[in-house]
Amino acid sequence: MTIRNRLTLISSLTFGVVFAVAAFAVYYTFHVTSERIIFSELQKTGLLSAMFYLEEDELSTREHNRIRTDFEAEIQQTDVKVYDSADRLRYGNGQSKEQAPAAALQRIREEGRVQFKREGSYYYGLHYPDNQGDFVVIVATSNDFFASQSNQLLLMMGVALGVGLLVIFLLSYWLSRIAYRPISSVIHQVNQLQADNLETALTLPRAKDELHELVNTFNGLLLRLSDTFVIQKNFINYVSHEFKTPLASITGNLEVFAQKDRSPAEYREVSQTVLAQVSELERIFNNLMMLAGLRTNPQGSTTYRVDELLWDVLDRIFDRWPEARPLLHVDVSVPNPDSLSARGNGHQMQMAVYNLIDNAVKYANDQPIHVRLTQQGKLLQLIIEDHGSGIAAEELKQVHRPFYRGGNVGHTKGSGIGLSLAVLICKQNGVSFSLASEKGQGTTVTLGFSQL
Repeated sequence: MTIRNRLTLISSLTFGVVFAVAAFAVYYTFHVTSERIIFSELQKTGLLSAMFYLEEDELSTREHNRIRTDFEAEIQQTDVKVYDSADRLRYGNGQSKEQAPAAALQRIREEGRVQFKREGSYYYGLHYPDNQGDFVVIVATSNDFFASQSNQLLLMMGVALGVGLLVIFLLSYWLSRIAYRPISSVIHQVNQLQADNLETALTLPRAKDELHELVNTFNGLLLRLSDTFVIQKNFINYVSHEFKTPLASITGNLEVFAQKDRSPAEYREVSQTVLAQVSELERIFNNLMMLAGLRTNPQGSTTYRVDELLWDVLDRIFDRWPEARPLLHVDVSVPNPDSLSARGNGHQMQMAVYNLIDNAVKYANDQPIHVRLTQQGKLLQLIIEDHGSGIAAEELKQVHRPFYRGGNVGHTKGSGIGLSLAVLICKQNGVSFSLASEKGQGTTVTLGFSQL
């Protein structure tokens, strides 16, 4: 059963239960109030009957005639009987031939006034002492009119219940369709999603309700899924690109080498070439393992000099980017050489610093790059500052993620692994990392090494 049909049935059932309870309360109130009115009218008729039959000798003709008029108006549908002390019927209008039992008469004499129901009629009896003796007046009326009114009320409430249930059912079904329309829209939009358009956000409902919050949360999930697919795609591109060159070199060398017999010198040359390419594959694989967090400090923790690490990195940078030599400005202003030592994995930290300076060179747009090694209290800081394209504020939180490349990269080649790998290495080696950037102004990276 759909939610829409369930809501329709629940609302209809709720209306039916509430209406039934209200109808019962109305009917019960009507029944009790009507009986109270009937007995009140019978009491009035009983007193008029006693005065009409027994007070004629004590009232004037005028007063008795007025009582007669009231009496005749009251007894149109009422049976009246007056019994003396010997339980003999002395007076009455003769509408009913049924005689009152002696036990009922005795009860009326003892209690003074008695009202009761029996065999479809209402009875009211009163003890009336008079100068002619003690009398008992019993008036009775049929409940046919009251039963007719009760049946009509039940019929009206039954019809109202049926019509009300039908109206409520149709109205609830119509309202549920209106209320369910945003959900149908969301379902339609979700069915249109594919792996290549997960970044497409669902349209938010206008009302700020729970559905709005759900769709907003789902949009966040779609964004994370889209980013994950992008990371996977970039990862595949990175692996295929990085592994393709050394594998092609190894395959080519072995194919050429196998075409004829070779001298020992040629064996050594090819072996060295293949070993170099295998080492490159191992380096790439280690980077991926380190990035995935599967390998932590494989070479153990040692003491290394930060300044020596920096010069080694710069030598590698100049080998790769000869044109960057005049752009790089290095300033080492640490007065105490002993404070340049730090503890950790020097090989990993060299890789991290290399990635950071390499990024600065690639995105500096031929602007100067400043690399400063300074001392701030007990903290040794390495600051890498460029004045290139910078990073947009909305992308600044994303650049730490593996294989993520910002919108400012243009045609610059890269895999999006360098910065994320540097962040992971710094975290593993207890080196603080901070990144500040402004689009069009440049980027500043600050590493904090704890001194020994």
